Amino acid sequence: MTDGWAESADAWIADMGEDGDFGRRFVLDSPMLARVAAGGFSTVLDVGCGEGRFCRMLADRGMATTGIDPTAALIEHARMLHPDGIYHIGQAERLEFADASFDLVVSYLALIDIPDVAAGIAEMVRVLRPGGTVLIANLNSFNTASSEGWETDWSGHAKFAIDDYLEERANWVSWRGIRIRNWHRPLSTYMTLLLDQGLVLTHFAEPEPIGGDARQGDRYRRVPWFMIMEWRKPALQTEMT
Repeated sequence: MTDGWAESADAWIADMGEDGDFGRRFVLDSPMLARVAAGGFSTVLDVGCGEGRFCRMLADRGMATTGIDPTAALIEHARMLHPDGIYHIGQAERLEFADASFDLVVSYLALIDIPDVAAGIAEMVRVLRPGGTVLIANLNSFNTASSEGWETDWSGHAKFAIDDYLEERANWVSWRGIRIRNWHRPLSTYMTLLLDQGLVLTHFAEPEPIGGDARQGDRYRRVPWFMIMEWRKPALQTEMT
């Protein structure tokens, strides 16, 4: 059974275009880039880079970026749009990089796509240098706990329905020719896995839209849609002599 990404790659590329969808352009990009700019990073790994949009944005800001994604068609498109970039086909659970290779590891709406998220997080931390940062944008767990999404109640008001929040499960989501598998996990699952790796939480946000269509933006204000987390890997302590 596939996860739908290979079959949906062309539709995904068409849907993202050069600038990305509403959530990326008007909700996540600005705060994600602000965190990157504040960190002074030089080498970046984007895990689940897709068609390479965020890699290109970071490269434009002078960072040496590497992107990895399991979907060959997306990596091919990333290489076409960014010939000077470094892109690899590969899995988050088995990163083919040496320990402590990067200053920054980014997961931009990718944790929801990783079946073995514990292995994926462990690998992200392994390739991160001491003192480096894991920067995560993910669908909020209240969002992924919904099987029906927006519904209209008996009074005609739109409601966003969630259920079985604590039950980890795979959900199939479809829009505009795309049909892919996402994973719902309670927030405590992500937090526990990251804390167990010895990381220190340095930033947490649930960003709201900035700009764009106001009616579309209202949905992101009414429902906790995204979350951004920044985690630091402690620097090595110098032995006392």
